[in-house]
Amino acid sequence: MPDAELSTGGEPSDAALLARTASGERAAFDVFVARHRAAVFRFARAVSRGDAEAEDVLQEAFLAAYRGAHTFEGRAQARSWLFTITRREAWRRLGREAEASLAEPHEVEELISLGVAAGFGALDPETLVLRAERRELVVRALGTLAEEDRAILLLRDVEGLSGDEAAAALGLALPAMKSRLHRARLRLAAALRADRRGGEP
Repeated sequence: MPDAELSTGGEPSDAALLARTASGERAAFDVFVARHRAAVFRFARAVSRGDAEAEDVLQEAFLAAYRGAHTFEGRAQARSWLFTITRREAWRRLGREAEASLAEPHEVEELISLGVAAGFGALDPETLVLRAERRELVVRALGTLAEEDRAILLLRDVEGLSGDEAAAALGLALPAMKSRLHRARLRLAAALRADRRGGEP
């Protein structure tokens, strides 16, 4: 296999897997799905109304990706391309336009990685207790945010997409994405502060 078709770990690159998929190699797409399923489900759950709907969105998104494998041009990461498809499928199911308001919040536990910003770190017993408490705070705070806030936080702060990739996945111009991200982070910080104040005796 040519080096250009390998990822840094020696596995087939996403572009190579999608090219094989477009040529009718179903096994290549199975590898692609296994590689990205968890991340796509996290995002689907952030822009859907619960686990069952997120699972439906995930299935539809991968079906659309399979059918459209030949359209992947490799200019962006395949994961970013998948998030774009997932976002479109979620909003299509909900009958929404790209700029419409999103539905009621629900907890997205995978986003607890954002707890690093709330002070996670050392692993001594006392800190582990504090970390568990902070994790609960972060999960509760995220549950108060609108889906569009959770989605943008997930793409940038959890999945690590670049600004351009996150903007493309969400169908936004880069300045608009940066503005939304800033507001989402402020809302998360405010929710964390409000939760802490509410928990004081």
